[in-house]
Amino acid sequence: MNNILKNFIVLEGLDGAGTTTQLKNLKVELEKLSIKIYTTNEPTSRPIGKLVRTVLSGKFKTTDLALARLYSADRDDHLFNKEDGILKQINNNMIVISDRYLYSSLAYQGVNCNFDKVFELNKDFPHPQILIYIETPIDECLSRIEKRGEKKEIFEKKDFLTKVNNNYNKVINNLPEGINLIKIDGTLSIDEITKIMIDGVRRIIHI
Repeated sequence: MNNILKNFIVLEGLDGAGTTTQLKNLKVELEKLSIKIYTTNEPTSRPIGKLVRTVLSGKFKTTDLALARLYSADRDDHLFNKEDGILKQINNNMIVISDRYLYSSLAYQGVNCNFDKVFELNKDFPHPQILIYIETPIDECLSRIEKRGEKKEIFEKKDFLTKVNNNYNKVINNLPEGINLIKIDGTLSIDEITKIMIDGVRRIIHI
């Protein structure tokens, strides 16, 4: 994992960190600057991604390694499929913003699978030009998840998220050269986080 994909931005953080909200805000603010934006997420809404979501919901059970491989397969399709893949969108002069990417696999699947094995499954994927990491305390994330009033996914438990957080720290502290990291305090207000993102993205991409 050492090649950088320009005009590709990824948001990462624990469940409840606010990545989905901030992706929407980033899209709105960049489009005000007449920038063409394509937003996406992982797992995707394509067939492999839908299978991943059935596992996350608890409706379908499989092994931890099989799930890690499904994520990797979904990511390969996400990048390279010829219908609406990330590479196709970038080649069409879009800036692509994804809610989660390979770092989520390393952080989450790296808990129950061997971390190095998960790394191996993802080592050939390109890195984004910009990685936005919203660092939010675990208890705050769990409080937000509770307020959603939705059925929890299989990973939304404190002991598990603590291990995920440790993996994220491992990943963030060992990023390859060339990735522009924007690390943000997730306890700031939504508007404050959005402003930090926009300022960072504009500085890096020169828009």
